[in-house]
Amino acid sequence: MYWQKRFHSENPDKDIEEKIMSIFQDHNGRYGYRQITATLKNSGIVINQKKVRRIMRKLELKCIAFSRKSRKYNSYK
Repeated sequence: MYWQKRFHSENPDKDIEEKIMSIFQDHNGRYGYRQITATLKNSGIVINQKKVRRIMRKLELKCIAFSRKSRKYNSYK
């Protein structure tokens, strides 16, 4: 019943979500959760990186700057 009572409550993180969205869009999706957390801390908002990751996952924001490169295995040296 706890989750049913929370349906009509207001989102307490609405202003943080808007700031994260604006930082992400200002940098064309190249900022990940670490840089967004650092930017928020520099602006005076103390927030945990886990919360930033949770909000970014909720808003479906994903950094596109980093991609893992894979190589074929080669045992020859």
